[in-house]
Amino acid sequence: MVDNMITYLRELGLSDYEARTYKALCQVSPLTAYEVAQQAGLPTSKIYQVLGRLLEKGLVLCLQEQTRKRYIPQELEEFAAGCRYQMEKTLAGLEEEGRKLMQENQVSYIWNLKGYQEIVDKARQIIASAQSKILISLWQDELLNLAPALRAKCAEGVRLGLVHFGDLDPTLAVGTCFSHPIADTLFQEKGGRGLTLVVDSREAMMVTVFETGEAEGAWSRNRGYVNLAEDYVKHDIYIMKIVDRFDTLLIDRFGPGYRKLRDVFSDEEEQWEQKT
Repeated sequence: MVDNMITYLRELGLSDYEARTYKALCQVSPLTAYEVAQQAGLPTSKIYQVLGRLLEKGLVLCLQEQTRKRYIPQELEEFAAGCRYQMEKTLAGLEEEGRKLMQENQVSYIWNLKGYQEIVDKARQIIASAQSKILISLWQDELLNLAPALRAKCAEGVRLGLVHFGDLDPTLAVGTCFSHPIADTLFQEKGGRGLTLVVDSREAMMVTVFETGEAEGAWSRNRGYVNLAEDYVKHDIYIMKIVDRFDTLLIDRFGPGYRKLRDVFSDEEEQWEQKT
């Protein structure tokens, strides 16, 4: 059976012997070195070396009791807090150094995304980084996954423009919502659901979730790519505003589903076709 505590301690950089020693002391303490070895199931020939490393890391304290030494562990809460502080400090330093390097090297790449969960996780990460505005177009399946993250950013004052394909569940409405009127047509054309997300005019992702459940797309900070994605969502919002006000006229001029409007290879209108 997997020992979760040992696994977590090893992920934090402890060796297997160090993790087992620390866990043993959490279970029973204070203990002599010999008792620690017995409790942890380690060779007595190795225990002093292991305890020495833990003492250096501040994870174990040594108590001098007359002629022998006993050992106690640093409290788990204090240990976790120290790890958290050091990790946040390290990551902050890494991000700062990365920003400096990126400023020196402004080449932008387009990264492929594949797999539904990877895509949802990436979308949440992008949303969390928003400082001023978010533009997004998506279907209800993806909105179910992303609504909490979007709601949190709106609560921070980030502006949100959202295009929704299909019937929108009112309980999921967030930001300024626009419902697309021809979702079925788009689903048939693309063979799946689309997800386009743009944050702060700085980074974007465009994804298709296919009928099979497979998903693929791309993410980038490339300016051309970001502008393309942003214009795509903005264009849909412009159209939604027009549709809300002139739906009857548009159907009369271009037919059900605006089929003539969507034919980008001609400039015909439904009414002219009916007259001939």
